[in-house]
Amino acid sequence: MSASPGAAAPIPVSTAQDPRGAIARSLGRHARWRWWEFALIAGLVLSWFVLPQHALILKEIAIVAIFAMSLDLVLGYAGVVSLGHTAFFGFGAYGAALFAKHVMPDPWVGLAFAIGVSTLLGAVTSVLILRGSDLTRLMVTLGVASILYELANKLDHITGGADGLQGVVMGPLLTPFGAFDFDLSGRVAYAYALAVLIVVLFLMRHLVLSPFGASLQALRDNRLRATSIGISTNWRLVAAYTVAGGIAGAAGALQAQTGGFASLDVFDFHRSAEVLLVLVVGGTGYLYGGIFGAIVFTLLRDLIAAWTPQYWNFWLGLFLVVLVLVGRDRFIRPWTWFGARR
Repeated sequence: MSASPGAAAPIPVSTAQDPRGAIARSLGRHARWRWWEFALIAGLVLSWFVLPQHALILKEIAIVAIFAMSLDLVLGYAGVVSLGHTAFFGFGAYGAALFAKHVMPDPWVGLAFAIGVSTLLGAVTSVLILRGSDLTRLMVTLGVASILYELANKLDHITGGADGLQGVVMGPLLTPFGAFDFDLSGRVAYAYALAVLIVVLFLMRHLVLSPFGASLQALRDNRLRATSIGISTNWRLVAAYTVAGGIAGAAGALQAQTGGFASLDVFDFHRSAEVLLVLVVGGTGYLYGGIFGAIVFTLLRDLIAAWTPQYWNFWLGLFLVVLVLVGRDRFIRPWTWFGARR
């Protein structure tokens, strides 16, 4: 007997008998590597060999991409709006700079220390984003960054205050291929930042394409429904905010280590606003949105500043306004040609 036109489609026997297995297979298919992902990673590595004269700006792009990916985990996947994400960036920068100056100058150990203290800061402050509306979270996260800014300014005997923490000298970068000193051309610094970016990309990809990442997106889309089906809301928000704090701290540590300087600028509001603009360009909730957004935003800012040093803010702002009004989907986005969608 045939089913009526309005009847629901029958559930496959294999899915009905083994729902968890079906979900695991679906997530496994979704997490498969695509060829364009390998091409992107290969392109990033080749850029070190092909564009040695642009190592400094490429290093900046890598650091901004790491910072943007950390914010995307909170904003794009967990749905938590933050205007104070620079708190973790700055905490990691000062942590790495102080560690290099007073403990040991090894870049890898200093990076691990900065990630640790930034992760701890994320865990401590995560309780502040569990309650309230988006406006409340905006003010709370901005307040945390402002408090750290003032602390760094007042504790000048530790941080250098308004003059910044100077005299940060890094030791050689130890690799399987030998030890390399940081040079003025920025090639070693870019290789260092690029290696960290690729590691963060692998970790982020594993995280957001896992069941944990799927549950974060469920919280973002409808927290009440996610809670009603048994998803632990608070625990997942704390975990995402903590991990994002550690990744942002890694970006700040790279900034201080490769620049040899840490100043109050790392806690400034403009960094939080800038990384939000990067995600506006690249897209939130995309695994690679932070990377593509960092490339486009940084290169566009550099080109406009070289073309018109006095009015580059105007032209950059005009581009962002047009992007928002017209819509990102109407611009050519290379990563959507191959199906890299949300």
